[in-house]
Amino acid sequence: MFESFFPRPRLFFLSVVIYAGLCSFVWYNFNVQIGEFLGFDLSPSKPVIGIGHFVTSSFLLFYLYYITCCGLFAAFWFKLARHPWQWWSIIGSMLILFSTYFSVQVSVAINNWRRPFFDLVQRALGDSASQEGETIEIVKQQDAILSDTTVMYDLIIIFAEIAFLAIFVYVMTRFFVSHFIFRWRTAMNDYYTGQWETVRKIEGASQRIQEDTMRFASIMEDLGVSVVDAVMTLFAFLPVLWALSVHVTELPLVGVIPHPLFVAALLWAIFGTGLLAIVGIKLPGLFFKNQRVEAAFRKELVYGEDDDTRAQPPTLKELFANVRKNYFRIYFHYMYFNVARMLYIQADNIFVYILLVPTIAAGAITFGILQQILTAFSQVSNSFQYLVNSWTTIIELLSIHKRLASFEAAIRDEPLPAIDQLAT
Repeated sequence: MFESFFPRPRLFFLSVVIYAGLCSFVWYNFNVQIGEFLGFDLSPSKPVIGIGHFVTSSFLLFYLYYITCCGLFAAFWFKLARHPWQWWSIIGSMLILFSTYFSVQVSVAINNWRRPFFDLVQRALGDSASQEGETIEIVKQQDAILSDTTVMYDLIIIFAEIAFLAIFVYVMTRFFVSHFIFRWRTAMNDYYTGQWETVRKIEGASQRIQEDTMRFASIMEDLGVSVVDAVMTLFAFLPVLWALSVHVTELPLVGVIPHPLFVAALLWAIFGTGLLAIVGIKLPGLFFKNQRVEAAFRKELVYGEDDDTRAQPPTLKELFANVRKNYFRIYFHYMYFNVARMLYIQADNIFVYILLVPTIAAGAITFGILQQILTAFSQVSNSFQYLVNSWTTIIELLSIHKRLASFEAAIRDEPLPAIDQLAT
């Protein structure tokens, strides 16, 4: 699964984790010194509103640092263990990581935009409400309205610029990712078909090569990008949520605690992850077995196309009964899993508002700050809830991995995994 696409995968992924941690440590502890050495002005300043956010000195320095670190890592592996797919597996992964980082920064740029825009909305609505029943000078009122209107239109144009940039990056990324996934599938296809005589007798071997390889590559890419996106979102928004916590002094029932928004997001995510892990523990095995019974039914039908003695009604009835039985078991277990999942998701929609009730009631924050808090909390909470949001996909991946693991065992002349030795 990995050896076909990545050079020496165990060592490779271990080196990725260690090297990424080292590069992150250097960046977050010494980026100012590196910037000063290279002549970048990294003095603290107010957030830049608009696409200028992406070309500040700190961003330009990061682009240079990222390219340098990636270039050194790629050169090391190109020298250590050459691989026919190294440009796609190594350089391609680096491009996807950078695109993910850039997408997270788009969210940060939009969050910076929210405060001035919604503060302006609040001021305009507040002024309108305060003017009811009052006599004011018409000329001054019109000047103020024209000024606020101009600024609002300017901010909307700025939002459109950020949005169009995000659309362009998203479209180009999806195009590249589609090719990345198919290259990975091609690598696995070449690897497994080269071992066809060894694996051909495994139940559903043709489906595992034709379908499971594509699904495995696609899901691994989706989950991998989701993990990186979650981590990068935490790095981007945790400082924002940490800073915004100064506006929230206490939580309902809990009272005053340090950095209440951060603590609440962490504990809420841990609760949701643990809940779904417990209620969904049976699903991976059921999905694996479902692929087996479907493959047995389909295989008999295929044999029946060329052999009159195969695919007889009693045999098909028995095979389809196995399909039916397993699907009904999946439906039952998914029923209570979905109850728990939807209860948590619906509670999550109002959780942050419950936390902010005392602060909102006290009038301690503006509408713009409220919007920033809602966005930052949502981003951090969703990052912590990676397993919650991806659990159904992870279940499918585990079932596919179990099926392809049988190929790996057969190629290495090892006993099949225990679940593949069970009768359907």
